Amino acid sequence: MRRILPHPGLSALLLLIWLLMLNAISVGGLMLGSLFAIIVPLYTAAFWPDRPMMRWRLPLLAFLLLVIRDIIVANFHVAHLIIFRRSRDLRTCWLAVPLDLDSAEAITLLAGTISLTPGTVSADISTDGRYLLVHALDVADPEAEIAHIKSRYERRLMEIFR
Repeated sequence: MRRILPHPGLSALLLLIWLLMLNAISVGGLMLGSLFAIIVPLYTAAFWPDRPMMRWRLPLLAFLLLVIRDIIVANFHVAHLIIFRRSRDLRTCWLAVPLDLDSAEAITLLAGTISLTPGTVSADISTDGRYLLVHALDVADPEAEIAHIKSRYERRLMEIFR
């Protein structure tokens, strides 16, 4: 089965994106989407020789739900900051988040999660891959914010990427 679907998650994602772009479910759309979902991972498998092992079910679902919740809450928080606080009263801060993650995929997912959450953006990663540079819109305690990122996101990603 691994020879036909070397990256089953990528195949499922490609099929889902194809059907979303079609904006309809039809036999022809399913067949062509399935063909793409099989062919693209077969041709790109050589580019992923050291693919990390992931837990696809419960830990990933819990992480996705957490991120969606945090995005919604952060939107309201940033809207409150913009409406009720002056720009000069914002406590913007650059954070150097030390990373315990070792796979590039996990670090990329962490950086993307931080950037998707309003009020923070991941700007850079150190050349040795041990620190992630994050800009935060309003931070009272930088050390507490770093601890929050590590406990809320990085710890969960370490469970997903074993």
